Amino acid sequence: MAAGGRTHFMQFFSRDKTFRPKKKFEQGTLKFNLHKQANASLNSGIDLKEVVKLPSGEDQNDWVAVHVVDFFNRINLLYGTICEYCTDQTCPTMSGGPRYEYMWCDGHHYKKPTALPAPQYITLLMEWVESQINDETIFPIKVGVPFPKNFLQTVKKILTRLFRVFVHVYIHHFDKLVAIGAEAHVNTCYKHFYYFVTEFSLVDKKELEPLKEMTEKICH
Repeated sequence: MAAGGRTHFMQFFSRDKTFRPKKKFEQGTLKFNLHKQANASLNSGIDLKEVVKLPSGEDQNDWVAVHVVDFFNRINLLYGTICEYCTDQTCPTMSGGPRYEYMWCDGHHYKKPTALPAPQYITLLMEWVESQINDETIFPIKVGVPFPKNFLQTVKKILTRLFRVFVHVYIHHFDKLVAIGAEAHVNTCYKHFYYFVTEFSLVDKKELEPLKEMTEKICH
């Protein structure tokens, strides 16, 4: 993406105050170092299929946890670039084209799967993910504190739901991404996400179906 396009894209990122990175790693911690390692690889332009693989000697749960937080931040920002175009009127359902519609259920406020407009669904989704990654019983930050036994199950649910934001944005708002010069950047974010979740089998194949054709084109 041209420098001007990237600047324009980042202006959109900073404009919206609702969707912004909410989780950071403290400098000097193991997770901060893994976070830097993951981002350095991503920014270097090398094969994304390779950079998602677990580094030698690292704990898989730590590697997964760092990526979940990074993906949350990036997808949060991605949606922030087009959220002014995604309204209850333009997107009355959380869908990915006519074949796919997603219902919201969190077991608390929404005990049964409930149809919601896309902006409401995505806001609830982001708040839910944020609550999960800020819960130190799920995402421990202290050295020596073990991950819970159901950690990967929780991660699968988080990443499956975050994938649905990609689905909605690509299918319903891709023209806006192109208009602001964000297509290449978003495609890189998507490829990184896709290679990671398939490397560790964190999203079921049936959930990946809505973007199958596009994935086959850009993920070789």
